[in-house]
Amino acid sequence: MANETPLDRFKAVLAGTARALSDEPEVELGFTADAPSQSGKHIKVPMPARQLPPEQVAEARGFADGFALRLRHHDAALHARAAPGDAVARSVFDAIEGARVEALGSRGYAGIADNLAHALDVRLRADPITRARSRAEVPLSTALGLMVREKLTGQDAPATVQPALALVRDWIEERTDLSALGMALDDQRAFQALAMKMLAELELVEGEAEPSDADDGGEEESTEEADQDSDTDEGEDEGGQGEGQVEARGEQREAEGDEGEGEQQQADNDSLDDMDGDLGDEGDEGAQPVRPNRPSSDGAPQFDYKAWTNQFDEVIAATDLCDADELVRLRGYLDQQLVHLQSAVSKLANRLQRRLMAQQNRSWDFDQEEGLLDAARLARVVVSPGQSLSYKVERDTDFRDTVVTLLIDNSGSMRGRPISIAAISADILARTLERCGVKTEILGFTTRAWKGGQSRETWLAAGRPPQPGRLNDIRHIVYKKADEPWRRARTNLGLMMREGLLKENIDGEALMWAHGRLLARPEERRILMVISDGAPVDDSTLSVNSGSYLERHLRQVIGWIEAKSPVELVAIGIGHDVTRYYSRAVTIMDAEQLGGTIIEQLAALFDTD
Repeated sequence: MANETPLDRFKAVLAGTARALSDEPEVELGFTADAPSQSGKHIKVPMPARQLPPEQVAEARGFADGFALRLRHHDAALHARAAPGDAVARSVFDAIEGARVEALGSRGYAGIADNLAHALDVRLRADPITRARSRAEVPLSTALGLMVREKLTGQDAPATVQPALALVRDWIEERTDLSALGMALDDQRAFQALAMKMLAELELVEGEAEPSDADDGGEEESTEEADQDSDTDEGEDEGGQGEGQVEARGEQREAEGDEGEGEQQQADNDSLDDMDGDLGDEGDEGAQPVRPNRPSSDGAPQFDYKAWTNQFDEVIAATDLCDADELVRLRGYLDQQLVHLQSAVSKLANRLQRRLMAQQNRSWDFDQEEGLLDAARLARVVVSPGQSLSYKVERDTDFRDTVVTLLIDNSGSMRGRPISIAAISADILARTLERCGVKTEILGFTTRAWKGGQSRETWLAAGRPPQPGRLNDIRHIVYKKADEPWRRARTNLGLMMREGLLKENIDGEALMWAHGRLLARPEERRILMVISDGAPVDDSTLSVNSGSYLERHLRQVIGWIEAKSPVELVAIGIGHDVTRYYSRAVTIMDAEQLGGTIIEQLAALFDTD
């Protein structure tokens, strides 16, 4: 076609190649600014620039070839049936299968092998293996995937990861023979059997059928022993909390069917219909219920702030940004990275649980003239009929029906340890509060693109009007709804580990969004906890407005909430002083302090009259 651009021709050629490699004529290929992905026969690869730089072309080819080969050589149903339940073992199992698929596809095709190698380099840039300095810091899934790739293809791992591989290579090779996998390269079922044998030799699937007795498990289970006899799934999860990997066993059972969910103490009674629906239904924010006699402070405030367009904004569930298999893999990676930290945070969570449970304990006044009949005193009436009946009256408690929202900054500056620890802390906190009858919502905020996205394109097309206001496409993510049980949502938190998710942050609008969701809740007490690492930043917006445009809006929103809203607002800053914005705030300099700080801040809130 006369109007066809080089980029259009490249896309057409790439799509044709993908169909040929996958042997699927219905494969559809598209470009994306987010992380590359595959859903069924729909493939999305990174979009190269219009000039088609060789590096970006090779990256797109590598991901397209990898997805196409997976369609051709990988049986997803067979893989799911054979996969181990343990999250770390599952991530290793997935990585080994990926190495098998790519080895099959690149065999005899030097061009495909080069493309796949380039895509591998791109994936490894953000992998913690490039920063590992000790054996404990090396992610086993990445290391074993690379070592299996070496055995199957004869290609050495990239030089950037060789130091990290050297830390674990002897340990792995002493325990298992990776070369045996090459004998079953063409047979996925036989390859899986050898892979499971290898996982057993590495002690990654040891005790798969039994709950783990981690150091912290006994302390956690002591508070709910009376209710756990029939809920074996929950018991297994809590028993292994000190060893993060074991929690994924309950996740495998949940994927096969949620019949056991009905035994949880409060989850199903609260929102049975909501649990069975799709998390994506959360997107229609305008449909939130409005309470009668709403106080005037609940009305929308008027700020000196505007958005150029809301057309491209989205409120989206974590499950809609990532397929289920990848969420499980990301959750396993999260557990693997933070297993040494989780035990410490769990102990702090236990302290919070004991404090909350103590506040909720019922107490009674006995020997009253009226009230509920005291059955414990009936014996004396039988022995001495002249005695009068005794009644008891329950004392009022100060503990109010409560909901907590965690709003987590998903900006690029949170990448690495801060976002990992924020995710695991939110996970443990949600589990702890759920046991105490306190509902928890976990939200995240970022933007859909770097430096403007489609909003900026429409502004450019309109002739660059001055002072356009917010000039980026915001993305608000629902990781866990307040009425959703922790067991159903725990995998969603792995999304924070996904490369390409974390971009820019527009805090003011995110705060108003989370605040609006809390106002729609029926609970008497509402707490909003913000976890951020600094001031709002969006280059596209700040380049065409005043330099303090986003910060001024954030201050206005915080001031309005703290002065006029019934929502209690508290903030935790990671590496940056947020006390200049929030009146109730704390700043930590080390991300590893985050878990303890969250617990202490909440405990202080619940201790406050």
